[in-house]
Amino acid sequence: MSERTATIASSVGLHARPAAIFAEAAGELDLEVTIAMEGEPADEAMDAASILTLMSLGAAHGDRVVLRAEGAGADEALDRLVQILETDHDAA
Repeated sequence: MSERTATIASSVGLHARPAAIFAEAAGELDLEVTIAMEGEPADEAMDAASILTLMSLGAAHGDRVVLRAEGAGADEALDRLVQILETDHDAA
């Protein structure tokens, strides 16, 4: 299983626009990707392609989250998703 840690860069955290951008990208993958706040057990990770799940995390600017996926292309997919999370989509 591949795993990456990302720091939320958007100034409003993982809400509204940043969550929609991330959920869309995760949903386009042929992999199941999970997300959890750093320090939470892996078995409590949730579906990363669900905008409601992402917003329910309550991840704020600067918080760290853990992404996990298994299968062919998981490393590359997680690298791409980390880039999305570590970009401030609310910058003017």
